Amino acid sequence: MPELPEVETIRRDLLHHIVNKKIRRLEILRSSVVKGGASGIEQGSQGGMIKNIERYGKMLVFVLDKKNKFLLIHLKMTGQLIYQMKSCVVAGGHVLDEADVKILPNKHTQLIFHFIDDTRLYFNDMRRFGYVKLVSGEEKDKAVAKYGIDALDKKFTVKKLEEIAKQKTGNIKALLMNQEKIAGIGNIYAAEICFGAGVRPDRKVNTLEKGDYKKIVLCIKKILRLAIKHRGTTFSDYRDCEGRRGNFVKYLKVYGRKKEKCLVCGTQLKSQRLAGRGTVFCPKCQK
Repeated sequence: MPELPEVETIRRDLLHHIVNKKIRRLEILRSSVVKGGASGIEQGSQGGMIKNIERYGKMLVFVLDKKNKFLLIHLKMTGQLIYQMKSCVVAGGHVLDEADVKILPNKHTQLIFHFIDDTRLYFNDMRRFGYVKLVSGEEKDKAVAKYGIDALDKKFTVKKLEEIAKQKTGNIKALLMNQEKIAGIGNIYAAEICFGAGVRPDRKVNTLEKGDYKKIVLCIKKILRLAIKHRGTTFSDYRDCEGRRGNFVKYLKVYGRKKEKCLVCGTQLKSQRLAGRGTVFCPKCQK
């Protein structure tokens, strides 16, 4: 699933390519991807210009120049956004390779933004859990309010994490992945954050001490920013038109390394299922 670093990378890429571009038309190939009705979003976006792109956790918001109109876009498990300008392609989201962008549109394409300059933005989604929705400012605020504080918000401090964790009895990994409490962290980065902080992912929140909270917040900021710098984890080896690739994979310490040796102490990594997802950790480095 695309997490905060992948979605932020997409946002930054698209800022350079589609902001201030007028939408000629919105082509809906599968109406199930559109929340609130296909006709409404077609009429509401056609002729509109994208003035800005915002991000809240894992959700993108296209700010339109039409009064009080916004497009909410969530990639969910397998969503991808692929921008095409002649032979140049800029893509991001779920794991990408050459096959995803060689032929466009393809069987996974759900929706296409056609811009006035003949460039296109494809919304692809293999499992079809993602969505696009046209909303008013009030509806946007309600959607954003469902999420907790963004993991990279300046207001997300040690004190804030302590407040969030107060009276909780579950494990720390589940708390980190709870989008209603902390927005943006998923399975990949929750595992890496716990390892970086030296805390077992199954550690009960009510057993954490002040020092643990400090390490966790420090690792959240450090790891997410490093992942953004390297364009995320799920970009695989796909290169965009500027020759860049997502290569945070080589920085992963535990995620996807089940039964391999810990890169720090050499102990065999263990795994268990937490918060509905497989989780890898080091029994020696993490307490």
